[in-house]
Amino acid sequence: MKEKEHEALLKIARAAVENAYSVYSRFSVGAAILMENGEIVRGSNQENMAYPSGLCAERVALFYACSAYPGVKVKAIAIAARDAAGAWVEALTPCGACRQVMSEVIRRYQADFDVIVAGKKGEIVVVPASELLPAPFSL
Repeated sequence: MKEKEHEALLKIARAAVENAYSVYSRFSVGAAILMENGEIVRGSNQENMAYPSGLCAERVALFYACSAYPGVKVKAIAIAARDAAGAWVEALTPCGACRQVMSEVIRRYQADFDVIVAGKKGEIVVVPASELLPAPFSL
């Protein structure tokens, strides 16, 4: 992917933040996934009063993408977040559960994909998903 494509996907992730249901943490996260077929799937964090019942934006988007487009590889995921004060969070990386799900998507489709976030100085940071969890759970 080119830098312009990274920026465009990150912009969609920022728009997805608006759909977050984060009434408990006040930490709103959005994700945008570019599929190999060109489709873009969005997700946002969805909290629940029974705390562990909620899901992160990354997992919402990845599960939807794999359900709606079975057999289509993930090309990239962009992640954006705003804190309780409404400020954009820089250098946000996925939690451990999301990293495990990403490793499963890589295994499932036998293809790595890019993880895109805004860096601390406004730059765009791109990391292969496989580098986020070097020793994933496996049977």
